[in-house]
Amino acid sequence: MKKIIPILLIAFFLSGCSLNLVTGRKQLSLVNEKELQQMAFTQYNSFLSENKVLSTSNSDAAMVSRVGTRIANAITKYYSDQGKQSVLEGYAWEFKTVESKEVNAWCMPGGKVVVYTGLLPITKNETALAIVMGHEIAHSIAKHGNERMSQAMLQQMGGMALEVALSKKPEETKNLFLMSYGIGSQVGAMLPWSRQQETEADQYGLIFAAIAGYNPQEAIPFWQRMSAAGGSGTPEFLSTHPSDATRMRKLKQFMPEALKHYKP
Repeated sequence: MKKIIPILLIAFFLSGCSLNLVTGRKQLSLVNEKELQQMAFTQYNSFLSENKVLSTSNSDAAMVSRVGTRIANAITKYYSDQGKQSVLEGYAWEFKTVESKEVNAWCMPGGKVVVYTGLLPITKNETALAIVMGHEIAHSIAKHGNERMSQAMLQQMGGMALEVALSKKPEETKNLFLMSYGIGSQVGAMLPWSRQQETEADQYGLIFAAIAGYNPQEAIPFWQRMSAAGGSGTPEFLSTHPSDATRMRKLKQFMPEALKHYKP
């Protein structure tokens, strides 16, 4: 019996893998994307009701909205031109700025993006903000959060379907969702992005910023500032988004490809 269980888990794992149209690799996807988007919209509205959201009349909030809209329009055209409209199926873009000292930003499935004001002193300019938002949007449309939540549900709930998990373990499932997308440290330790996920978000995030008209080369000084901002501690953003020499080296490797998409 003990030998059968691992075999069944492997079979279950393989049956839950699907090809990602953004990255071209197979990834674990036990959660239906439409269900995940519905859950995201609920949690997103709940988050906004519990936090101070800046009006778009605020210059910082206006900048976040402007950058997000440019990136969203650019990648919509980019994938439409490739015949991959399904990449953004169900996306209803929104870009909000929340007043908080926390250094953080995230993008839920379905295009719900939030930037914390604590991040802006480090981005310093609109181009660096585009680098961050491109990175977070890349995590979302590459379905990294789905992948992380699927892994967690497989480990902690035996691969239970999302609808069943929400019915039987609503609070635990909600916390898994929030941890999977790096939202709210109050739910416990964040689930770290894997090295592969981070590399993909850096690579495609640079491209998304570039096709939106932002210079991808700003990524190098931004991540250097982010790393330096840690000081003796670590910003929440870096607890799930490691910044190190390896990242700098890879960003430089990705730069030529990104610059092909950049038209000032």
